Amino acid sequence: MDGNNIILEMKDVCFSYTDRQRKVLDHVSFKLKKGEKTGLIGTNGSGKTTLLHIIMGLVPISSGNMRIFGKPVKSGKDFDAVRQKIGLLFQNADDQLFSPTVLEDVAFGPLNLGKTPRQAREMAEKTLAELNLKGFENRVTHKLSGGEKKLVSLATVLVMSPEVLLLDEPTTGLDESARERIIAVLNKLDISCVIVSHEYDFLARTTRFIYSMKDGRTEYNGDSAALHTHYHSHTAGKLPHVHEMGRLG
Repeated sequence: MDGNNIILEMKDVCFSYTDRQRKVLDHVSFKLKKGEKTGLIGTNGSGKTTLLHIIMGLVPISSGNMRIFGKPVKSGKDFDAVRQKIGLLFQNADDQLFSPTVLEDVAFGPLNLGKTPRQAREMAEKTLAELNLKGFENRVTHKLSGGEKKLVSLATVLVMSPEVLLLDEPTTGLDESARERIIAVLNKLDISCVIVSHEYDFLARTTRFIYSMKDGRTEYNGDSAALHTHYHSHTAGKLPHVHEMGRLG
């Protein structure tokens, strides 16, 4: 029964660029179950973004095994069906938004799937309303604030009704108000999520489980509720930590 709830499973996955000796991912094992919201935390270069790109089939694994929705995935064709069910929110909203207006950006995905202009508009308007962005339809995309761009980017993904949502540093560069709006939206979503962030307190408020990554490896996984948001001084600076009670393996 438990196996039927597993959406994504990686076992000993490795990845490295051909011009580099160091593995970007080094025998990573990772699991996501239906309905779970899981966080990935680690410093820059720890492999978090690469892991998301591998899930989407944007880069191929060097070795290891991966199953998504119960099926093994290896080649480019295997990921065609995956991309129809999994949505990716890029770290930089400008990489996701390219149309002149908000409505055009959000309606682009449905139009690309063959929806009529009327259907696509209705889907876009409904999604914007759900994100408290009603009235943004005719706003010029590149003139939006950072937080508004992030929410519109999220709308372009959610309008496709994904079963799984991958988010890469969704609060980077946002002020406190925009950050709180993102947290509120994520906590209302009733779909499985993998959220990449370097902020412990953000993940403690938006996820149930967490994996820590360092140098391409998962250091531990545990319950987000065990996270502490205070800091200890280390030689590399002040770093958040997880107590041993939060470690499961």
